[in-house]
Amino acid sequence: MTVRRDFKEPARCRPDLVIGREGVFTQAREQLTRGGSVLLHGPAGIGKSTVLRALATDIGASARTVLRCSATESESHLPFLALADLLGLVLDEVSDRLPTAQRTALESALTGRGESTLQRDGLALRLAVLSALRALAAEGPVLIVADDVQWLDSASAELLGFAARRLGDTPVRMLCAVRTEGEEYDRHLRASPPDTLALRVNPLSRTQVSELLGHRGYTGLTRSTVRDIHRTSGGNPLFALELGRALSENPTPPRPGEPLPVPTSLRALVLNRLEMLSDEARRTLLVASAGARPTPALLRAAGRENAEAETAQAAALGLLATDPEGPAVRFAHPLISAALYAEAPAHERRAAHAALSTAASDPIERARHLALATTGTDPDTADRLAEAATLARDRGAPSVAAALGLLAARHTPAESVPGPDVRRLLAAEDSITAGELDLARDVARDVLTRATVPADRVRAWIIVIDTAGHAMTEVDAVFPQALADAGDDPQLLALIHYQLTWRAVLVDGDFDRAREAAAYSAELAARAGDRYNELMALAFQAQIETLMGHPDAPATIKRALKEPQDPRVACHHNGAGYSRFRWLVMSDQLPEARTTVTALLREVRRRGSVESEVHFLRGFAETELRSGNCGRALDLSREALLMARDTGIGEVASAVLASLSEASGGDVERALELARDAIDHAEENGDQMYESRGLAALGYAQLVAGDAEGTVRSLRRVRELETGLGITDPARGRWQGDLAEALVRAGEPGEAQDVIDVTREQALRLGRESVLAVLDRAEALVRAARGEHDAAVAQLTSVQDRLAKLGYCLEEARTAFALAQLRTRRPGPTSYDEAARLFRRCRALPWLRQVDAAAEAPQGGPAPQPSPAAAADALEGLASMERQVAALVMEGATNREIAARLFISVKTVEATLTRVYRKLGIRSRVDIVRLAAGRRTK
Repeated sequence: MTVRRDFKEPARCRPDLVIGREGVFTQAREQLTRGGSVLLHGPAGIGKSTVLRALATDIGASARTVLRCSATESESHLPFLALADLLGLVLDEVSDRLPTAQRTALESALTGRGESTLQRDGLALRLAVLSALRALAAEGPVLIVADDVQWLDSASAELLGFAARRLGDTPVRMLCAVRTEGEEYDRHLRASPPDTLALRVNPLSRTQVSELLGHRGYTGLTRSTVRDIHRTSGGNPLFALELGRALSENPTPPRPGEPLPVPTSLRALVLNRLEMLSDEARRTLLVASAGARPTPALLRAAGRENAEAETAQAAALGLLATDPEGPAVRFAHPLISAALYAEAPAHERRAAHAALSTAASDPIERARHLALATTGTDPDTADRLAEAATLARDRGAPSVAAALGLLAARHTPAESVPGPDVRRLLAAEDSITAGELDLARDVARDVLTRATVPADRVRAWIIVIDTAGHAMTEVDAVFPQALADAGDDPQLLALIHYQLTWRAVLVDGDFDRAREAAAYSAELAARAGDRYNELMALAFQAQIETLMGHPDAPATIKRALKEPQDPRVACHHNGAGYSRFRWLVMSDQLPEARTTVTALLREVRRRGSVESEVHFLRGFAETELRSGNCGRALDLSREALLMARDTGIGEVASAVLASLSEASGGDVERALELARDAIDHAEENGDQMYESRGLAALGYAQLVAGDAEGTVRSLRRVRELETGLGITDPARGRWQGDLAEALVRAGEPGEAQDVIDVTREQALRLGRESVLAVLDRAEALVRAARGEHDAAVAQLTSVQDRLAKLGYCLEEARTAFALAQLRTRRPGPTSYDEAARLFRRCRALPWLRQVDAAAEAPQGGPAPQPSPAAAADALEGLASMERQVAALVMEGATNREIAARLFISVKTVEATLTRVYRKLGIRSRVDIVRLAAGRRTK
């Protein structure tokens, strides 16, 4: 039985709960499933009610009775109102089972008839509530759901607390939510059972805010705008959505450097205490809201002579937070500062910025305030802003440089040199460095509507091409226009041919043409005396030659590293430093590769180059994965993927590497999903190179999952694609050994030997020692399949030693595992200890689970499967959500399809499957299907 009080949530809001709330939801659900109680707490708008409603829907399905109340501030003075909400509709069901005195007291309290009070009928009324809950629980589990507990009337709160402390093992659970500003939730626990788990609902991260805004339809926001929304909202989802709505309804975006417009609804929420401030104190707070790092000293320098007293007054009203660590004037919430600024008249804002333009000590801050205090064009202001942008760029703050550059362009007169559009293009290039691709593209296209100078137009076209990333088919029409604008200028032509090199690689898959285009671009740049673009073209030529296995690759790398160098190229993700890193990885020089890429990563983080940082994070993760540091590789690849999705830079490449890392050290199901997503996006972009890389990652994940046939299908397709692309260096993808191993498992040893022979020829030519060792491991499996057992064992023993010396710890562990499996086919004791030890050292958990299963299996046979009866019991023992997910897996649904059907996120599906695997003692979706098959045959 469920008693409801207008508690249904619109279906469209259901997916919001899983955005950033998976951890809290899972913890609360597990606590409630165990029979415990939960108290959710956090500030207003943080999402407590959304999580509470979702939990009530999920857990309520297992309760016979659900009692609900949702208090409001305006009703908190009415005694017994919350109690009436909870018990009013079940009073008839339980009243006959209550002693007369208790029944009379409860009926009087709930109906308002008579004069029942806690003073007059105290014990009878307290016992009545306890008896009523026990009577309901005697018929089945009871769930009490109470939202906004802070507004419960005191009488109801006292009665609930009395009953909660005495329920003991009675199957009554409480799910409550309370508004708190800090950690002061303890007093609310008095109305909850002793075993209540208090969970704080924390602010959302920037990525989660971006996801929430996108889910609600606010998809046209730039990365910098989302960053400002996250900062201003403090990660509060209600505030973030209101800010997103205000921006979507406002046709005029805020000027660069200005705070976001704050809607009236939020201003009223956070500024209701401003009326208690004096006019002078309010002006002081306005100056503080306009400053980046306001201090009392800065405020005094800006003309606020009584800053200390006025900020103390504001702190006493809760508008400012005291900071024991330093002298900064800090608002209690970022939204207070933004709302205060938005509320002020324009002339007062300009006055505040004018005061700060002379008071601030940092030249960047002074220039920003000067711009916001100035209306119209002004060459002196524009020059100061351009200088500040250069300083920000040198400090490694390209996002700040872009904002200052756009301000400089706004204040630059049309006839100035450099002109406003030149400054806009420089700001767009800074935006690319900062990962704000949408802003860069919009600025470039705006410039193209009026620019007539060929250099400006070509520069704008290059920005448009750069922001397309790997989806270069979307900008095919740009190249003829750019070439027409370039005319016969070698410097401009060099820029365009460099981009045509990328197109030849990503779209056409023609490495020969790409190599020629890169060499021609380098020649044009050298003719024009453009050392930067000459070095960039040479570095790209070296990367292409490395992938091709071209003999000129080392010489081209040396040319790209030859002096004079340009510091911008040295740490660029397409520069010679990264080309050398790739060569080191492919040449089995892992320690030196790690040293190189970590140095590059440190430098780009100092410079603030987001795109290069994503690339170098992936490079670092790949090095760790090759070295067998699977846990570290997993952390780095997840960080790279998060940053890639946040910026829109390198998402496919990051998903590929994350898939490889998940399959080696994390969740194989997640690895499969990431690889399939990468393949889908690569196909959409027409990117054959990353389609092949995605398929290689998928094949590896399928091999780890035990799907040999799937591995063969995926890797055969990789072989076709790479043959067409002209990629001959087997160290590029290192999939050939996996294909040969899968072919042996699939009963095709002849084809496996063909793959080994063809690949070995290329590996010998290029000196790829680790590839040769892995091929020998696969050949040992071919020999074993042909009955050459002793030769296979000897070959595997040699391979393990060679891989250990090269530093490929994961491949060493895989070889030890193959050796142990081979020995199980002969009589006598068998030990998997060595393989388990090596996999544990690598933190290769998916492989370690394979070892455990093999060790438990009968000698020479497969791992034992549960009996049909055990399978049925195990499946029936799952929780409600786990059973639903498992049932959809049995139907063949993907994680994404399951998420859509159950109105949850893909991450929640993954977490649920992990619990299912753990509870059932299995490893994959295939095992769920096997269990289900066992149940059906019962």
